[in-house]
Amino acid sequence: MAVKIIRQPGKIVLIGAPSSAGAHGPGVERAPEVLRAAGLADRLREIGYEVTDLGDCPTQVYQPDDEHPRARNAGAVVATLEALKPRVEQAVKSGAFVVVLGGECTLALATIAGVKRYYRHVNLVWCDRDADLNIPATSPSGCLHGMAVAHIVGRGAPELVRFWGEPPLVRPPEITLFGLERLDAPERELLEQLPMRKYTAGDVQQKGAAAAAQAVVERIPEANQFVFHFDVDAIASEEFGASDMPGTGGLSLDDMRRALEVFVAQQNLTVLEVAEFNPEHDPDGAGTKILVDLLVGALKVRFDALGTVAEEAPAAEPKAAAEAPAAVVSADEGQAQASQLATPTAVEEAVPAEAAAESAPATSPESEPTPSAEAPAVSSAGADQPTPEE
Repeated sequence: MAVKIIRQPGKIVLIGAPSSAGAHGPGVERAPEVLRAAGLADRLREIGYEVTDLGDCPTQVYQPDDEHPRARNAGAVVATLEALKPRVEQAVKSGAFVVVLGGECTLALATIAGVKRYYRHVNLVWCDRDADLNIPATSPSGCLHGMAVAHIVGRGAPELVRFWGEPPLVRPPEITLFGLERLDAPERELLEQLPMRKYTAGDVQQKGAAAAAQAVVERIPEANQFVFHFDVDAIASEEFGASDMPGTGGLSLDDMRRALEVFVAQQNLTVLEVAEFNPEHDPDGAGTKILVDLLVGALKVRFDALGTVAEEAPAAEPKAAAEAPAAVVSADEGQAQASQLATPTAVEEAVPAEAAAESAPATSPESEPTPSAEAPAVSSAGADQPTPEE
């Protein structure tokens, strides 16, 4: 039976994924708490959004895990994915726009899987300084956040590859790497084999950030939903150093702002996920303010462009929306609110993926030029290695 969903762009659901299990060390698990404490939800309500906070999944903290040096903390990573996926499913089913606050990059597997519960065709825009295409056999660190995209396309540790059940989660032609700057040698080799679009940081700056973002969204079929993954290390550390893997160069803060405003304003963007913000690298809170301002500014652009649609197509309010908490919600309370959000309202375009018929064939990247003729040079820092700042 098809589930009927009405898109309600005037509503936002926040979900926290406080996990550093797949990272190089602890810290990013604190990001959801710190962003909430900085007033993110209240700032969004001031814009005009109706905000529901489903709280946090159970916290998972990085451990050295020397017993599994090729895929550290895989069990804890999977535990986060299993907790996050049903919350994303319920939030998507409610019709609201979903904002996932991470945490490290592996959270994307659960986010995408949650969207694919209702939408068969899902694209991914991976905004990250790194390709995250290592696998356990090639990773110099064994930290799974540097392997997230590889697992999304069905390569790597079996427990993550099989998380969706039918890998790949997203086919390479439906993935765009945006802001890419660091590659390990094995990642370069794999990227040369995969029909995956890429815009290096240099491409974005040469074309103009807004124009580059527009070029990406124009290649996503209107019938497809997409997930935007925002790893904050895409921003140059000269302007934003509070990421887990900071690096000089890359996209400026203004580049990121202009690109993010384009991506977030798209009606077929279903989820925005924020990853790798590390409050431990932000002792004075300046980075927190920059990030909250950046997110609120982009989401205001979305509200101004799309927010009135909810008024034109009113729907019954989920109970949880009227009772949205202002601060952190416990895991049990979040699950209860997720259940309240589960009631669908009216139809727009979503049907369960397992019941949906195949639509138009996927876009072939071979027919569209890749913006960068060459992959960026291999960085000594590497996509999966700690930088000197750490």
